Amino acid sequence: MSAATFEARYRAEGDPWRTLSDPAERAKAEAVLSACGDGPFASVVDLGAGLGVLAAGLASRSRRLLALDAAPTAVAAAAARLAPWPGARAAVAVLPDDLPGGIFDLVVASEVLYYLAPVAFAATLRWLDDAVAAAGRVVAVHWTGSAPDLQRSADDVHAALAGRPRLTRIATTRADTYRLDVLAADA
Repeated sequence: MSAATFEARYRAEGDPWRTLSDPAERAKAEAVLSACGDGPFASVVDLGAGLGVLAAGLASRSRRLLALDAAPTAVAAAAARLAPWPGARAAVAVLPDDLPGGIFDLVVASEVLYYLAPVAFAATLRWLDDAVAAAGRVVAVHWTGSAPDLQRSADDVHAALAGRPRLTRIATTRADTYRLDVLAADA
């Protein structure tokens, strides 16, 4: 899906993936936050942050947190949710063009990587090679269903992540509707 399509869904539905209202989505968010660990984290980036639910859960554990999404409406909601934490901010970003520079000790990719076209997906994976700190973590979660707007399956995304030379899968959770992997970067 294009950035404009994501924006249109947020404008039309407010919470198109029911991250605020669905108990299963809330439980999945709790599982992701638990997989991230207690921190404290020096620097965190949340790719595809949507309304900022995960980012808000990580903000108190992070010195610096950047929540990225392609939809300005979602970013505005995430920014409001992150307002209590001075080290946290939300920004409009289209992957991979707007990926930030710097090193992050936690990268969260929640239900975003399977939307990327092949060239964008490959570029985002290459960015991870340099962006994850030594002994840092990547926490990825993706829905295991299928839809016409997905470029690849959750399993394909997670296999590609585990195939990165600096990343080692240290935990996998398969729930009824999602897959959650924690990958550690070489120290």
